[in-house]
Amino acid sequence: MSKPIKVLVISNYDDNYNAVRPEGELFIGLKKEGVEVEVMTFGHAPFAARFREAGIRVIDFHPTKKFDRVAVRLIREELLKGQHQILHLFNNPAIITGLQAAWNLPVKVVTYRGYTGNIHWYDPTCYLTHLNPRVDKITCLADSVKELFHQQLFFKKSKAVTVNKGHRLAWYEGVKAADLSEFNLPPNAVTASIVANARKMKGIPYLMEATKLLPPDAPIHFLLIGRNMDSPEVLKILENSPYKDRVHFPGFRRDVLEIVKACDFSILPSIFGEATPKGALEAMFIGNPTIITSIAGNRGMAIDGETGLVVPPRDPAALAKAIEKLAFDAELRADMGKKGQAHIASFLSVERSVREMKKVYEALLQE
Repeated sequence: MSKPIKVLVISNYDDNYNAVRPEGELFIGLKKEGVEVEVMTFGHAPFAARFREAGIRVIDFHPTKKFDRVAVRLIREELLKGQHQILHLFNNPAIITGLQAAWNLPVKVVTYRGYTGNIHWYDPTCYLTHLNPRVDKITCLADSVKELFHQQLFFKKSKAVTVNKGHRLAWYEGVKAADLSEFNLPPNAVTASIVANARKMKGIPYLMEATKLLPPDAPIHFLLIGRNMDSPEVLKILENSPYKDRVHFPGFRRDVLEIVKACDFSILPSIFGEATPKGALEAMFIGNPTIITSIAGNRGMAIDGETGLVVPPRDPAALAKAIEKLAFDAELRADMGKKGQAHIASFLSVERSVREMKKVYEALLQE
């Protein structure tokens, strides 16, 4: 009988329970599949209790600085004591200290990358983390992240692999639709939610341009949920839109899922840089019909015209056409919401993530 794979995970789980659950449940799933998992994180983190319930040893420590001799010593001691075969590192302080701790030890080092951008072969700081030659594998949240590494010179492409973070439908079954009366919507309103923190990559100005191409008297209302949505650029575009009074800015909300559930459909007009965007993913798990763009980070999330609507990025006309299609067809929305939910539950399941990560570990130990 072969020896079980033993993995030491260093990650920060001291965050919102729902935010860290996909990653945490991945390792609980691996534990159930026979992988010996130990987790180094803040012991007081809410998800640490979940690890303990699942029989996973929690080491109450997480590096808080990128260069910390105490952290390096503690991690090295755990590696020597535990004789781990794999060290999986999930953020920059963990990666930088973990790489130092693993020096000259017979342990495979795996890093995680969850977003695109800021990786350049000519940037010396990148060799402190993912481009360090001591890194054996990089698990990427989406193909768009993997492709970023493939663009780097002097990089062995086989190092970067995609392993999505899976979710479960059961996590969303208790979400109840919010009362939208605070927005003073008319009785015949058709509502679209857009959830994002308004960075350039989210493409919100293109959505505002699309409102100028919609039938001016349509009862479509847009709820832009997140920080900085009402930027000067967005407000300037809205000045000349017939929908300027039908675009609402709730700002950051803790009841975001409930608001999305209450809306008729969701939109994420991203133009680049996404890696399985959370806003679109959660909308689809809730059963909300969703419009996304055809950027690399959205690849596989929807089958156009069947489980969602997929439009080119930076294309207000195509976006307006998709909005109009969903806004005026309640039957299509109901059908697409159900099919989209089933598709995303299969495409991004925890079980699939566990299978794929275990294969990565097994293949790595055979190299």
